[in-house]
Amino acid sequence: MLDFYSQFNPSPLSIKQFIDFGLSACERKSFIFLRKELPVRLANIMKEIHLLPDNLLKTPSVVIVNNLYATSFEEIIHFEKSEVNDSTLDKFCQALIKIRNRHSDVVQTMSQGVLELKDSYEVDVQTENSIQYFLDRFFMSRISIRMLINQHTLLFGGLLNGHSRHIGCIDPSCDVISVIKDAYENAQFLCDQYYLASPAINVKQHNELERGNEIRIVYVPSHLYHMLFELFKNSMRAIMEYHGSESDNYPPIDVTVVRGKEDICVKISDRGGGIPRSHMDHLFKYMYSTAPQPSKSDAHTVPLAGYGYGLPLSRLYARYFHGDIVLLSCEGYGTDAIIYLKALSNEANELLPIFNKTSSKFYRTPVPTADWSSQCGGGMATRQLRMSYTQGHRLPHDFDVDWLLIIGK
Repeated sequence: MLDFYSQFNPSPLSIKQFIDFGLSACERKSFIFLRKELPVRLANIMKEIHLLPDNLLKTPSVVIVNNLYATSFEEIIHFEKSEVNDSTLDKFCQALIKIRNRHSDVVQTMSQGVLELKDSYEVDVQTENSIQYFLDRFFMSRISIRMLINQHTLLFGGLLNGHSRHIGCIDPSCDVISVIKDAYENAQFLCDQYYLASPAINVKQHNELERGNEIRIVYVPSHLYHMLFELFKNSMRAIMEYHGSESDNYPPIDVTVVRGKEDICVKISDRGGGIPRSHMDHLFKYMYSTAPQPSKSDAHTVPLAGYGYGLPLSRLYARYFHGDIVLLSCEGYGTDAIIYLKALSNEANELLPIFNKTSSKFYRTPVPTADWSSQCGGGMATRQLRMSYTQGHRLPHDFDVDWLLIIGK
């Protein structure tokens, strides 16, 4: 069954489609869609799990993750030919809740698997690239699957999310400033606990379309919160460590929110000393962190820094609905982090990984030989190599994309 479902591409949805379906709220239609779509999304990423380097695939934590996915896949397949009646719908909803709870610690478990690999083996460049490629796709797939499950269980599971205007987990009128303040206050609490002090915040907004009105967006508040919380933690840590514990006047974090015709941008600016340009390419790598690694006993705490997955995961949340996160830094001064979101819900489309020849080839393709000469082997050389490869070579005739998206009209 895994081979059968992995032949199909997942069906990307836009936020507008999620909203439109949520307003009609037909549980039978949702069931019929999900009993086909969830196995497709699960099967596509499960096939890629099997392509991981053997040393990683055999780590205890990755074995656990693999078994979790296999169990969940079998439970969904159980409903493949079930008669659509009230009893089936109730059992399906309960199964989704069970699957969601089962996968709640998958990020930490997979992270632990990577640590187990690093502790036991020497990780070469090709293996690191394969892991980076896989984790981006694995975590994006997880975000999309949880989105589908959360929408169904919130709409039809009898549990309210505490916000009457929400349609499932989507807020059709999400107050961006409110989410910013919430994320800042929670990050500030952690900072105060760890450093016994924290920087203040200055927030301003500019609504190009509706001058004077607050900026609202059709979005998933928990996704936006996740991005903001992570960026605030990073800024606070940088400020506190750059200026030292003896300082009694920490520079504030400046936040600017702008709404344009196509994009909503949130810029977070700190004066935390900045990041050397040679380190910039590492910031979104899962196997890179400037903080000490957490122990297993810390699995259920919320540290100010940890596995080093915060930035890569936050960028995936932004890219999931066709946005992005970009970092700009001036070493010796500070860093700007910019969150880009689609302003229009019909253009905010899911970006989903698909299993095909291109994706499977990546795990077996050696690292390209550098065609630029440089005395430095750092990020600059990597950027030049990547630029050369993408700009100086035509894509092969049988090139097959390994991400799926739809472009809104």
